Order: sequence, then C-alpha cells, then structure tokens
Amino acid sequence: MKKFFYVIHIQYLGYRFHGWQKQPDVKTLHLMVDRTLNFILEGRPFKSLSSGRTDAMVSAEDAAFELFLQEPIDDLDAFLQLFNYNLPQDIRAKSIKEVDAKFNIINNSKIKEYLYLFTYGEKCHPFCAPIMTTILDDLDIDLMKEGAKLFEGEHFIKSYCYKPTGNGNYTRNILTCQLIENTIYTANYFPKKSYILRVRGKGFMRNQIRLMMGTLIDLGKGNLTLEDIKASLLPNSNIKMNYIAPASGLILNKIDFIL
Repeated sequence: MKKFFYVIHIQYLGYRFHGWQKQPDVKTLHLMVDRTLNFILEGRPFKSLSSGRTDAMVSAEDAAFELFLQEPIDDLDAFLQLFNYNLPQDIRAKSIKEVDAKFNIINNSKIKEYLYLFTYGEKCHPFCAPIMTTILDDLDIDLMKEGAKLFEGEHFIKSYCYKPTGNGNYTRNILTCQLIENTIYTANYFPKKSYILRVRGKGFMRNQIRLMMGTLIDLGKGNLTLEDIKASLLPNSNIKMNYIAPASGLILNKIDFIL
C-alpha cells in the first residue's frame, strides 16, 4: 500500500509535560499529539515520529515530527487548522509539508539551535518560572561570555553527557555558543535584565546544553575557572561536570533540515 509522508513543525510550552516520549501514567507531548491526530483522523491508521526527544519541562519554538499516512491529505491548510483547533492551548502546529519516502526525520542532517534563558540576583515573579531559570547568587556575566566561546568548534565533550558510556562518540562540533543579553522574550513581570545562552550544532547528547549551562553558572559563581573548562574539552578528558541546569530555561529555538 502506498504511504504518504508529511513533516509538521510545532511549538510548545513544555512546563506541564514530561518531555516528548510517551511514558506510562504521565502526560507527554507525543501522547497529546497522537491523541489529537487520532481524533481528527477519525481512527484512520497513522504513525508519528519526532526529530528528537526533549526532557521534561523543556519548551520549543520550532520542533518537528513526521506523520505517516496510508491516505493523502487533500487540503494541507484545512488539516493544519483542524489540528490546531483540537490541540491543547500550550501546543501549536506551525506548518505542514509533504515529503517523499527518502526523507528520514531522524537521520536527515539537521542543525538545531537551543536557547537557555536565565537571570540572576533577585527572586523573580512566579510567572517567569515556565521559561526562565533564576540564579539567586551573583554571577560574573563577562566571564561567562568568555567561557561560552570556549565551547565553539570541535571538542571532546564526554564531560557534558549525562551518564556517558565507555564506547560512545563524544566528539561534537558546536557551530555557535554565545551568551547574550535577552531581547527576544519580554513581559512586564520579567526582571530588568535577563540573558540567553545560544547554542547551534548538528547534534547534541543527553543533557548536553544543560550541563554546559550549569558549568557556565559555576564559572560565573567562581566555583570553576576558564582553565577548568578548557581541560574538560581536551581529548579523552574524564573530568565530570555535575551541575545540570534546570530544564525549564531550555528552549529548542529552531531546527533546519539539510535536504
């Protein structure tokens, strides 16, 4: 039987979800997406496959999944409108595009961009909690900016993988890693200043961005030095970075497929 393939880009606030992947007895993004698809497709067979997993409470401006159908969608715009009408309010479908059988959402080359939003030094309004991490200690932001640049390029980053094994491939090329002042997200209850760690690359390991952010926070507190970060990126380094920054500050900002 002929199959039909579609890529759907979505965005979501991850604060009330236990990540993407379906799990017993908890609410996940994949569960809510599939429930909605099952309803609007009226029980017709389908399969959905994500471009990657996200942790609990991580949000996305631009994530994607592939939809496999046995019948074509006649009107893509009408399907997208119906999908959004039935999705919960913290998930939104942005676009839908038909692709051919050669496309593989997991194996196709892609570049992902993550943002980590944070502030420091004062207790923030509780409404900030879903997308911003607050560090109550003082931080040396200028030093953290220097530290962020050390991650750019090809490095051995086993120190930044949660529970690494002895035989994994831990050499990764980080295209961009910069710490900038936040001008993207604004609200009248936000602190006067907040900051973003922006990271771009072809692939990231489990908790990698959050471990990088945690390391930069420790650097800003004076618990680590720039030399410590340099040493952690050397080939075959066994230095263990322990501080995983909270998930709620992490946002998958963009995913570009290289076709």
